[in-house]
Amino acid sequence: MTTYTITLQNCAFFARHGVHDEEEFLGQRFFVDAELDVVAGEALKSDSIDDTVNYGIAFTVIEGIVTGKRRYLIEALALDIAKGLCEKFPQVRRAKITVRKPNAPVPGVLDFVQVSVEHFA
Repeated sequence: MTTYTITLQNCAFFARHGVHDEEEFLGQRFFVDAELDVVAGEALKSDSIDDTVNYGIAFTVIEGIVTGKRRYLIEALALDIAKGLCEKFPQVRRAKITVRKPNAPVPGVLDFVQVSVEHFA
């Protein structure tokens, strides 16, 4: 069996996730990486977008989940994205989703907090 990986890197969205009330009130940017392992099927032979994961549609799926309902944990957000992509694209066998939160409320300076989740379809 042949597989290949499609990666969407550093997708940016404004949303209101987090445990604290000010995170919901103010909102912030979130960054998402999606690594999708795809069973090749006919895509590598047919050279047709209909036989693979259309990354424009994948981006839209991610956007809808990130900008949709509020989640307290970015772990839950990452899992929802992974499951949503696997449901939308049945040829995806594994979705690894990484969510970065640059403005996490911590008592110090950091670049971002990051969580990665792997979901196997």
